[in-house]
Amino acid sequence: MKILINFLEAKNIEESMIFTQLKCSKAEALLLQALVKKYMNGDDDVLVYELLKEIYGEKKYEFVNHLSELKILLELGWVHQQSFNPIKISEVTPLELLNSSVALSPAFLKLLQDGAPESELPDIKPYTDHLEYLQDQFLRIELYQKMSAIRQNVHEHSLGIDRTMQKLQLLEKRIEERVTQTTGKLVLDKFFKQKKMNVKEQVIFLALLREEYSSTDASLRDMNALIDLISFDEYERIKNRSLLEDGSSLIADGIIDYEEMLNPFGGISRSFYIVDDVLHHIIHPQKHKKVRRIKLNTLINEQDIFELVEPETSLEDVVLAKETEETLDNLMRQLDKEVINRLIEWGVKDKKSGIDARIIFYGAAGTGKTMTAYSLAKSLKREVLAFDCSKILSMYVGESEKNVRKIFDTFNDLRQKTKSEPILLLNEADQFLGSRSSGGMSGAEQMHNQMQNIFLEQIEKFKGILIATTNLLENIDKAFSRRFNYKIEFKKPNKEQRFALWKKMLPSGAPYEKGFNIEELSGYALTGGQINLIIKNTAYKVAVRENPIFALDDFIKEIQKEKDASFDNEKSMGFLNK
Repeated sequence: MKILINFLEAKNIEESMIFTQLKCSKAEALLLQALVKKYMNGDDDVLVYELLKEIYGEKKYEFVNHLSELKILLELGWVHQQSFNPIKISEVTPLELLNSSVALSPAFLKLLQDGAPESELPDIKPYTDHLEYLQDQFLRIELYQKMSAIRQNVHEHSLGIDRTMQKLQLLEKRIEERVTQTTGKLVLDKFFKQKKMNVKEQVIFLALLREEYSSTDASLRDMNALIDLISFDEYERIKNRSLLEDGSSLIADGIIDYEEMLNPFGGISRSFYIVDDVLHHIIHPQKHKKVRRIKLNTLINEQDIFELVEPETSLEDVVLAKETEETLDNLMRQLDKEVINRLIEWGVKDKKSGIDARIIFYGAAGTGKTMTAYSLAKSLKREVLAFDCSKILSMYVGESEKNVRKIFDTFNDLRQKTKSEPILLLNEADQFLGSRSSGGMSGAEQMHNQMQNIFLEQIEKFKGILIATTNLLENIDKAFSRRFNYKIEFKKPNKEQRFALWKKMLPSGAPYEKGFNIEELSGYALTGGQINLIIKNTAYKVAVRENPIFALDDFIKEIQKEKDASFDNEKSMGFLNK
């Protein structure tokens, strides 16, 4: 009992034989010493209020400031709280301890007797099932979270990190030993090994899996929160970003994915989640997924209405007028999940409905309406079901009205079957949106009015994101105009925008004559679609030469051909060189 007596009689607690093994502060060790003295006098359970008052006195309730020290002793496992109900220490606030009773733990009493702490956690036995294994892994994530929080608190950084790191190392050793002893299949452990995931990738995956089980406020889905979890300093934070960038193993292997949303400060934040098939495999290892999520491209050939487009460009790739760009930025903010949740809380929006937006892009041909629609979809991580509205008039008389309904019925059917939210793009929707006839109408005019009425009815009840493109807004029927949330104008680019378009679309790997000046090309009033076509036509002409070098005059000749042929009405679209 030499160690016990040494601890009891130590005048300087930091010089006691077991102080270094306690991994606690001097003030916390003094609390333990007071508890040991009471234990030796027969007081097994000690009221916290009485203990603190005895040590620190009642003056100005100073003893209350030492409640946090007692909680740390609970977390370290040197004392335990006497309670009839199970208590989760991490959820107990220091003030809750004031009127409770505590006692020395068996682990601390063993330390006093043997002079050495337990080198490993007790109860090393095989896992009975994957849920028991997950319980230990989620505890592991809690410790990583605690270390992340401590790193942001300068005052308790060094001591707190040491304590938590020791607990984490013991837990990880315990998990490893229990896995070794387990003969049955642990789905998650097998998954980690199959995917050759390193420790940091495992921690990211486990953090996201814990969010799925706990249904929390998704605090660990944010990119910065996940990086903080696995980073010990600023250098590691920069280095570990690569684990969550496009092309990383976790994303490239289809294990996790993310959604991009504009945050309230104008930046883009990423919220990560585990891919559906992987999640189902981990959460329900004994069940085979009967209903698999059908992808749009597997169904698209079964219908003859829509073209499926998976956008390749985002809004960052598009050159737009400043006003148009600001409107689209505002639109993106309106579609942010935080904004949607706020509208639901206010009762403005139905909780069950998704993102709803009906948008008109209007402006001259070649100004980028269609490409911007695709780019908006890319920024929202959506696919596009595109319909060319000129097709509707090619249907024989009497069928047009039925085919208008068929557009929306087919779209809704595809969305429900695939459990996805594609964007519906109606290109060249002028004939749908134009003013309706009145008075003495011919049969064709009556049919056209009927078709428009059905279209108006479908727009009214449409759920999701719909984008209609048109050349002329002034001809739109007022009834249609009121149904669209956003009317976004696409103007012909000014000289500054044309310079940006030329610079973006000119072939980067092509040879140019000495003194080649884009500034001179940007002086010609052209749309983005025209610039794209001119560049392609020029490239074909230069490519067949023995000395294939791009000269400024080559482009000027093609520009003149465009002007002479009145290409302002061309439907050629696109802002990027393919």
